[in-house]
Amino acid sequence: MGATPVSVEHTTYNPDAVYLSWEVDGKFFGDGREVALLEYIYARPDLEKLRGNPQKVLQAIDDYGRSVRGLINIGSMKGSIVCDIIARHRPAVVLELGGYIGYSAIMFGHAMRQAGGKQYYSVEKSPLFAAVATSLIDLAGLRDHVRVVVGTGAEGTRRLYEEGKISRVDMAFFDHFKPAYTDDLKLCERLGVVGPGTLIVADNMVLPGNPRYLEWVHASVERKREMDKGAAEKGNPNLQYRNQSISSWEPSGQEDAMEITECYGIED
Repeated sequence: MGATPVSVEHTTYNPDAVYLSWEVDGKFFGDGREVALLEYIYARPDLEKLRGNPQKVLQAIDDYGRSVRGLINIGSMKGSIVCDIIARHRPAVVLELGGYIGYSAIMFGHAMRQAGGKQYYSVEKSPLFAAVATSLIDLAGLRDHVRVVVGTGAEGTRRLYEEGKISRVDMAFFDHFKPAYTDDLKLCERLGVVGPGTLIVADNMVLPGNPRYLEWVHASVERKREMDKGAAEKGNPNLQYRNQSISSWEPSGQEDAMEITECYGIED
């Protein structure tokens, strides 16, 4: 199969990076905390120092998550792994499905820009979350490199493809509705958005887990052809993948893992 795309196995646990509990009154997001985050950041006395500085904006989001209310973003521990992958792979175009409040788009968009990349597309289903993300991305000085698209993973991917914004991406990051991972990857395969040379980083392989997605990316070409015969959503089973699982921690302090999948060829 050849070398795996990255060699990191895990990050060091950092207790100082842990947020407050995600769950508040039975809710994990969408209870006003996202708008409160925006108000918190724009009310900070050091706001002018945040402008045009992605790292300081990320620190401000972390401050909120650690002192006011927990957030369901990727956090600094897992995020550092993806930044390392971006520095090594040097993607020119990145597609993110699941933007939430823009934490990963700021972190990874900045890493992509530092590595010489051109464009980071972040697809977010919630118009409210997308608006928060857009404001924070602008504050971080990444407006020219990071674009937020409102829609489901499939809707956003199709729109970007049909508009000619993406044809083949160098990297995709999946952190959206977990049951949609497999079908959205298959859509990317059908459109040719994912192909040889693309890396796919899929989050939350432990929390909550995604056996259907793992089955697809780990299956042989022959097995995927069989799986695709009766599937409602078909992919390109001829794409050849190699994988690595990387363990790390959520901002909640819970252990999780990401699946790193490299498309390295097409079998005839």
